[in-house]
Amino acid sequence: MSHAMLEVTKSIAIPLREFKFTFSRSSGPGGQNVNKVNTKVTLHWPIMHSAGLPEAVRQRFLQRYPRRINREGEVVVISERFRDQGRNVADCLNKLRELLLTVAAPPKRRKPTNPTRASRERRLKGKHHKSEKKQSRRRNWRND
Repeated sequence: MSHAMLEVTKSIAIPLREFKFTFSRSSGPGGQNVNKVNTKVTLHWPIMHSAGLPEAVRQRFLQRYPRRINREGEVVVISERFRDQGRNVADCLNKLRELLLTVAAPPKRRKPTNPTRASRERRLKGKHHKSEKKQSRRRNWRND
């Protein structure tokens, strides 16, 4: 029997038992349904204690999304997009998957390159144009 997992990539899979869901009343339109049914879903995930997350990905997540993490060190994702609980749970998991995908791959290192000939010429042309503009503002000393 396989355990339910949130698969982000082939190498990153988080067991669903690590997530804690809380339900509350949603805001917005929905008539009397909004006042009676707890459809808003809040997902709490203790990212620091997650076994399914490589350390490098965890560090990139913490660096990129510090405002998503509460004082207890949990990632908080909220969904109240839909009018039923099940779809909001799926939406929370999808939002978390998208956040993890953005930090899953390490950033590419920049290869330093030299400026092109055309860009150097544009830069010098711009400097020359600015210089001429300032020279045209000067008073002519010999004719005064």
